[in-house]
Amino acid sequence: MNRRDERRRRITESFEEFRLAVARALGVAVRQHTAAQQIHAERIFELWLRDAGIDRALVDPELAVGLRNPALETVVQRATNDRDAHFADWTGTVPGELASLVARSAPGSASEPYPEWLGSPGRRDGSVGDGGVPELWRIGTAVMDSAPVPEPFPVAVPLLDGAHLHITSSPESRVDAENLVETLLLRVLSHFQPGLVQVHVWDVGALTGSLPGLYPLTRAGLLTVHDPARLHDLLDEFAEHIRRIHTSVLVDGRRSIGALHSETGRRPEPWRVAVLFGNRTALREEHQQKLQRIARNGLSCGVQLIIVDLPITVNSAVETLRLHDDQTARCSMTGPHATVYLDPALPRELVPRACNAIADELLTRRSRVSSFDDLLPNEPWTYHSATGLQTPIGYADGDPVYVSLGDASPHALIGGPSGSGKTNFLYAMLGGLAARYSPHELEFYVLDFKEGVSFAQFAPGRRDPSWLPHARLVGVNVNEDREFGVALLRYLSDEMRRRAERAKQHEVTKLEELRAEDPTGRWPRIVAVIDEFQYLFAARDEVTSMAAALLEDVARRGRSQGIHLVLSSQDVSGIEVFWGKPAIFEQFTVRIALPKARRVLTEVNQAAMEIPRRHAVINHDSGVPHGNEVARIPDSTARGTADRLQADLWQRRPPELTEPRLFDGSNTPKLRTLPDFTRLAAPATGSRHVPVALLGQVIDMAGSGAVVPLAASPGRNIAVLGSVQRDASAVLTAAALSLARQHKAGTVRFTVASLVEGSEQAAESLHGELKDLEHRAEIKYLVDARDLIDATADELKARLSDEPPAEDEKKLPHYLLLFGVDSAHPRLEDRDTKKARTGLDSLRLVLKHGPELQTHVIGWWRSTGRLKSALAMGGLEDIGAWVAFDVHGQELGSLAANQVITWSPRPRRGLFFDRFHHSRPQVVIPCDAGERETPGPIPSPDPRSDDD
Repeated sequence: MNRRDERRRRITESFEEFRLAVARALGVAVRQHTAAQQIHAERIFELWLRDAGIDRALVDPELAVGLRNPALETVVQRATNDRDAHFADWTGTVPGELASLVARSAPGSASEPYPEWLGSPGRRDGSVGDGGVPELWRIGTAVMDSAPVPEPFPVAVPLLDGAHLHITSSPESRVDAENLVETLLLRVLSHFQPGLVQVHVWDVGALTGSLPGLYPLTRAGLLTVHDPARLHDLLDEFAEHIRRIHTSVLVDGRRSIGALHSETGRRPEPWRVAVLFGNRTALREEHQQKLQRIARNGLSCGVQLIIVDLPITVNSAVETLRLHDDQTARCSMTGPHATVYLDPALPRELVPRACNAIADELLTRRSRVSSFDDLLPNEPWTYHSATGLQTPIGYADGDPVYVSLGDASPHALIGGPSGSGKTNFLYAMLGGLAARYSPHELEFYVLDFKEGVSFAQFAPGRRDPSWLPHARLVGVNVNEDREFGVALLRYLSDEMRRRAERAKQHEVTKLEELRAEDPTGRWPRIVAVIDEFQYLFAARDEVTSMAAALLEDVARRGRSQGIHLVLSSQDVSGIEVFWGKPAIFEQFTVRIALPKARRVLTEVNQAAMEIPRRHAVINHDSGVPHGNEVARIPDSTARGTADRLQADLWQRRPPELTEPRLFDGSNTPKLRTLPDFTRLAAPATGSRHVPVALLGQVIDMAGSGAVVPLAASPGRNIAVLGSVQRDASAVLTAAALSLARQHKAGTVRFTVASLVEGSEQAAESLHGELKDLEHRAEIKYLVDARDLIDATADELKARLSDEPPAEDEKKLPHYLLLFGVDSAHPRLEDRDTKKARTGLDSLRLVLKHGPELQTHVIGWWRSTGRLKSALAMGGLEDIGAWVAFDVHGQELGSLAANQVITWSPRPRRGLFFDRFHHSRPQVVIPCDAGERETPGPIPSPDPRSDDD
């Protein structure tokens, strides 16, 4: 064999081997492909079988071929075994478990078959304490198609706040669909209090709409039938409602009204159920898009859709129900393997009767005149203020109308002319808040700028020792003391900064978060009420400027720290300081307009012009019309209303709670009741002490005293300026008695000099009190004036020249109380030829060098000009502190570092300035230093007057 043949043989053998290998590979591939086809066919068949159900497949001609195929026998047997095992369990416990589940999820009348729940109006409000909102609502019963023993179980669908309902029917089953909707709606209406559910019906094919049995609800406004040709109006109305809920109600982080209802126990808006009956034809494109948006966003806003025979595709929770001609149905809640049998239609004669009962209940409740007690909770102090404050303030159609103060609505503005009921409104609001929140959750600071004592009831009085536990400050008759309003705003500003600093330490921003991070701290919400607040800005002066700045600061930043302002006024338009500053009032999103109130709401909102007496427009949207709620305010000032509530809460007050401070601008404070006076005491032996002279009470939150330290340094003398003897005598007496408390008997000298006619009684009374305290005290008169001044000057000169004093007592601190110094000026002007000086020279020497040697002059000059003329050529610097009464501000500039002082005299008020400690003068109230019994606060008035 040649080489060519050998080569051919090898090639032939190799090719044969390759052919056999390919044949084997193809055979394996065919076998694997056939097996894969078999497995795929089995799985597809099993999917069909399980989807249709084994029992239905046995009679289905399309699946009959597969059931007879031996290759699919294992699939049929497996499905049959699963069916038998499943229904073995089903017939045992599953139907009972389903019935129990429906009973738990649909409590009360929602799960009961009629007629137990039919005909009686509901009593539930949907709160957690009242059983909550049912998760499911019964529509009928169902049985499993393949169950060996058909055992019915109840069928219920989610509805309110849960899912929309889409019903599809045939022409023959359309009546069943209408009966189902009617029964379902009546279940809902009979479960809740009338008014919590409102129904809207639109039927494309009926001019008057479907569901005629529900028509009695229309007279109470619970049912609205819409024009079949104006579906867009219904859709626009619901879209606007959803927008309003998101922009005015769900503004504090909550995602739905249901969540708000669960947390607060109150539903701010009723459910709105829209029932749309179609004719199996799709809506126009623009209507379809609106309906999709409503379905997608409505559930969180209390909007519920029940759609009948309208093709829809919505991206929202929707349960479906398909009705058949044989009065059976398939439901998405039970799946395709259960047949649903709807509950029988309600008796025709009972439906209008039940609707009439519901409408009558609502109309009766609307017509009922509510009282102050209706504003109060069943149990006081059960609410928490971490997220805000809320209380009913009145009623509209029998339903409570609420006022809310929180991060979204931080401050309130109340307006109304005299006699419109502002005081009654404030009593209702404060009473409702006080009954809901404990003193640890809420504090009140109340001021009344008009001449009255409307809020004096909140403080203890002679006849009534009770006081409102939440009140920390009560200010009445402060129309002449605008500085007290500034003091309150300054206190709120300081408290706001204190809370902000603590919040910064915990890296939080809001009061709610601060409470969570610092649970041991006391962080109550603060409500500051200023009635007739326009008086605070009555003049173009420093008080107005400071008040405006502080008010703007608190209004802007107080919301996050739980500080809320409630301002009341007859007319806000005339407050000149706010012209061009709308940002201040923009913070007052809560607007309350009483009858005939102007410019509290927006200019286009004239609702207050139309409401009757004892009503108010409550608006949480800065006064725009769509935020109006008109409420009837119950009488809250009559005996047995707010006063009885206060007495009950007072009995509950925490033992550590102190009485509120009462500031009455018409009362003169008692010297011996001032906190600064009671704290004064003689120092311990050997301790160094700088005595202070207490001249009166400054206008601040703490009722602090106007004190002047009388250290051994130049300029520590005090001048009292003005012609009012009563006020000047009160200042000198208060200074002397306060100094006397700080020295032990026999360690100080007092010289009381009556230098002006009419001051004898005050001087002698002071001298007597000092003697009673066993101090060294002497009294002088006008004839002794020159000798007194000269002798004091000689003592000082001797001590300045290091000459030993003739008597040891001359080393003691010495206080000269001079009544009417300027009356002695003629006697002091004569020159003493022996000493080559006048008495005025001696007076200047005493003023100049006396304080360094613990000799201090506390003198009264009846004229600022006389003081300046007597102490000319730099002598005014020796008057370190002064109190001026009936003296105009322009006369005092040279005594206050040449400041421009805007001050007009007013009764029982003075201007106090200490050049060593003050940057600006302060208003001071002279104190009554008499020994008479100190009366308590002013008696609580009879608040029944409704002048305001």
